[in-house]
Amino acid sequence: MTALKPYCLLFILLIGNLISQSAFAVPYTQASELKNRFRIDHMVDELTLLVQREYGTAPVIVILPDGSKWYSDRHPESVKWVDGLTGDMIKITKPMPGPWQLLGSLAEGSSIQKVSELEIEVEPIPQPLYQGERLKVTARLLGDGLTVRLPGLDFMVEWTTKFASHHKNTDANFTTGTIIVGSYKDNGEGLDDAPDDGVFTGKKNLNQPWGNYTLTVEARNNIFQREVSYPFYLSEKPIEVEIIEPEDKLNGIWQIQALVNEEALKLEQTHFHFDIVGPAGLKLPLSFNEVTSTETLISIPQVTDFGSYRIKGTAVSTTVEGREIVLDLPEQFFNLIEPPAPPPSAEELARRAAIQAANEEAAAKEEAIFWILVVNGSLLVIGILGLIIWRKKQALNKALAATKLRLEQEGGEKVDVPSLDDLDLTMPDEK
Repeated sequence: MTALKPYCLLFILLIGNLISQSAFAVPYTQASELKNRFRIDHMVDELTLLVQREYGTAPVIVILPDGSKWYSDRHPESVKWVDGLTGDMIKITKPMPGPWQLLGSLAEGSSIQKVSELEIEVEPIPQPLYQGERLKVTARLLGDGLTVRLPGLDFMVEWTTKFASHHKNTDANFTTGTIIVGSYKDNGEGLDDAPDDGVFTGKKNLNQPWGNYTLTVEARNNIFQREVSYPFYLSEKPIEVEIIEPEDKLNGIWQIQALVNEEALKLEQTHFHFDIVGPAGLKLPLSFNEVTSTETLISIPQVTDFGSYRIKGTAVSTTVEGREIVLDLPEQFFNLIEPPAPPPSAEELARRAAIQAANEEAAAKEEAIFWILVVNGSLLVIGILGLIIWRKKQALNKALAATKLRLEQEGGEKVDVPSLDDLDLTMPDEK
């Protein structure tokens, strides 16, 4: 536990309580009788109120000794206020001495604590710590050395975990700066045991370059900020895995090669589990529990579907120091590719050539028939047009001769009649 700058903290989980050294002590059993009243002594310079409300209710209203009121969205600049779904956290500098009162839907069954110091306690990460570890570490918000427990506190306090490289040129993290690797949550999910129990469980991404780091854990909101830092070393993975391809990829056995560092882990207590995901919805579990040497070959059940395969694995083991660990192994991939078809035989080539020749011959016949039809059709059209023009010419000659004769008989004079060359035989006949 690391002691940080002390603050006076009053936790009101049902209603107010005595702050610091007041002569007016309010037992928590009498809180409801006093209608959420409490007294602040003149010796108090700073305090923080933590109020637990019914879920989803509005923030409380603070009534000062002089009758003035503070709201979550309207209060002096010297007051810091954080409100959540289940409570309020209110930091007051130089509070007015005298009786105070809270108005709101305070939760039943809450207890009251008197606190003079606020700090955080962070469980140290173990050493050696390995890349890819699935690590469970905890942290607590403490008041006077006691764990602060409040429903919804997970939403009112933000925890951040950072790794800062020492920039040693012999480490793999030489060029790595400061990176955020996780946080702490009290929500009952993942590795956290139970929600709202006051124990925040850390989730950290340890897939980082190995080397010397400084770990920094920070808890903060608009009211307070606490930080714990210390150096540590992130060691290289004690297990390496890779895929071993068979010579005959189609009929051979694919294998996973696992290399275990026996100077870091106990071989007899090292066990593997893999999940193989492949094409056509393939999901295949694979376990291996008999590790007897630093190099282990694990056979993959024969795969027959062509496509891409992904292997995700974990290892559980015990370090030589006796610490139980779980390691997330790097994902592995391989492809089962369909082999190319064999070249066609001479008979097949001859058959294909015969089919192609027949197709070409048929196409040539179709083309010849097409042009014959085109030429014959054109000649037929020309012949019909010539016949029509000839017949028109004959009919006009007769008509012209008859007209000339009739005119001469009627007038007794010679009449000029248009010749056939002056007529357009392509014009249609007049009706």
